[in-house]
Order: sequence, then structure tokens, then C-alpha cells
Amino acid sequence: MAGQQYDVAVVGLGAMGAAALWRLAERGVRAIGIDRFTPPHDLGATHGQTRLFRTFCLEHPALGEYARLSRNLFQQLEQHTGESLLSVTGGTIIGHPDSLAVSGTRRAAERLGVTLNLWTAAELAARQPQHLGLRADDVAVFDAEAGVANPEGFIRAALQRAGELSAKVLTQVSVRAIEDDGNGVRIATSAGEVRADQVVLASGAWLARFAPDLPLDPIRTVMTWFDAAPGYGLAEFPVFVREIHPALTLWGHGALPGGAVKLGLGDIGVPRSSLDPDHIDRHITREDTAELRQTVSQWLGGIDAQPVSAHPCMITRTPDAQFIVGRYRRNVLVAGGDSGHAFKHAPAIGEIIAAEAVGKTVELDTAFIAPQRFL
Repeated sequence: MAGQQYDVAVVGLGAMGAAALWRLAERGVRAIGIDRFTPPHDLGATHGQTRLFRTFCLEHPALGEYARLSRNLFQQLEQHTGESLLSVTGGTIIGHPDSLAVSGTRRAAERLGVTLNLWTAAELAARQPQHLGLRADDVAVFDAEAGVANPEGFIRAALQRAGELSAKVLTQVSVRAIEDDGNGVRIATSAGEVRADQVVLASGAWLARFAPDLPLDPIRTVMTWFDAAPGYGLAEFPVFVREIHPALTLWGHGALPGGAVKLGLGDIGVPRSSLDPDHIDRHITREDTAELRQTVSQWLGGIDAQPVSAHPCMITRTPDAQFIVGRYRRNVLVAGGDSGHAFKHAPAIGEIIAAEAVGKTVELDTAFIAPQRFL
């Protein structure tokens, strides 16, 4: 590979990296993507059958525009590749009217000029009796644009489309060092040197190795599935986020045909130990699922609280729970800090990176995800 020159190299081909490579290729950029594994794989942050897709995002009001752009790009990619990537089912956000879940979702909808349907606790109980222990002052808002997205299918489709557009993909290749000499970048890999005018660092939990001055906190979490009891199909039990109290959020969705119910607990603001991504414990213990089992037993009815499957996953948190996306150094861009809610926005993030790489802008608010807020 010595002497090969590209316009942009993308290091890491998870959701953000695959999206960036695809959107660069769509712009005619001579691009190469590099991954130490063979994506999609189950060794990082983007695996499993589903991820929640919410349009009116409680995490930041500007993310509604990201979600709508991502939805359009998911649909474009479906048309190009035939892969099923997004199923819109609607979604329910539950909590006290002043909770972050409800108030944040409503703020995001209002920014887009949308007034969400508001259900009382009694109305929610009648529509979705699976939810137990609703307080009299609990409410729910319904996001008609919510649904479930296919993470592994997206990576496959994005890399397929990028390859069709002449992007090069290197897998099972480790990046050992990256040097920005001011005129371009030199990337030392296990397969030789790659040279590019610019590089995109999208290496997930490994990103801190290449950007040590960014406040990145990789942690281990567990994805968990449960038997599909009656009333727990996706149609009867669509996407939901329920803020039980500020320190406890339960989320999930019903089972796809032939699948299982996916349930989990919120990670934002919850103490977790940082990890070395090369030495993550991939063994699942009962302790790993104890809090979730207790929460399911107490707050959901008619479902066995013993999970049928569980798998470790790595997410990378930031101090403000927002992504870190944009130009980091003269010839270096970053796309990371997923904070556990980035997958739904990956196509939009890829578009932001691709536009930045060619000196263009996108009609999105990007200040709240810019690396400069930490530099």
C-alpha cells in the first residue's frame, strides 16, 4: 500500500465511519475506509438486530433535524441496496410532565413546529396496559415518526454503496499511528502506509488513542432481550422511553416477527467504570442484568423478567452527553462520543463529516457537537 494517496481516509467503520465513507463517496471524493475487524461485527457499539429511532429527541432539541435527515438517507440507501433499514412504528415517551424525557421530547417537536399528542396516565394505561405503576400525574407523548432501525444492515449497506461508488475498504487492518504533517496525513497500518489529504477518526471506543485531549469515556453496557409474551409484539408494544424517576429510565420495544423484546436502562449520567476497549469483559453475569430484571418485574406486566439473551456493547460518553463531530485538527476530523444515542443520527453525522471534508456546510446546528467546545 505504500505510496497510495487518497483525498480522505476514514479510520473505523462502525455506524459513523461507514456513514462518512458512504457520504464522501456520494460526493465523488476519493476515499478509503479502514477497520481492524470486518464490519459489521459485535466487538464495538453497532451490532444486534435493532436500535431505537426517535425523531423528537429528548437529548437535544436540534437533533430532530438530524433525525429527519437521517430518515431520508436511510430511505435512499434502502432504495440503492434493497436492505431494510428503518421501520416506522411510532413511539411513546413517558414520565412526569417536567421530566427530561417528556419535556425534552416536546421541546424538540416544538422546534420543528410539531404538536405531539399528550396522553394522561389513564389514557396510556388503556392504550398500552403493559406499563405498570403509572402515577396519576404521569403523561405520555406519542412520536409518530419513531421506530426501529437496523444497525448491522446499515453498515453493510453503507459500505456496499460506498464500494459501488469506488471507495476502497480495508478490513482486518489495524491503524498504528497517524501523523498530520500540515500538508496531509500519513497513516501507519498493519498493511503498510496510507496517505491522504485528510483523515476522519471514527474509531468508537478506540478514538481516545488518536485524540487523547478529547474527553471521551468508553464504558461497557449490556444489550438485553426477553421472551415475546402475548401483547409484546412490536405493533402492540412499540418503541418507548419511560423516565420512572431522574435516575432510572427504562426503554425498549416489542418483538419483531420471530424475534424477542428488547429492553434496557438509560446510561446517561449513570456511574460506570471506564474501560480499555481491547480488554472488555464479554462474559455476562447475573449481576449485569440484576437492576434491569428488577425494573422489568416492577414496571412491566405479563412478561418474564429473566432475559433470554444478553450481549456486551461499548458506548463512549462525553461530559455533556453529546457527540463530538467535526474538524479536530487542520487535516483531521472526528466522529465519535456516541453517548449511547448516536446510531439513529449516523447518516446525518456522515453527511456533516463529508460536507466539512470538502469545505461545504449543512443546514444543521452543529455547534453543540463541535470538538472545539472541549479544546
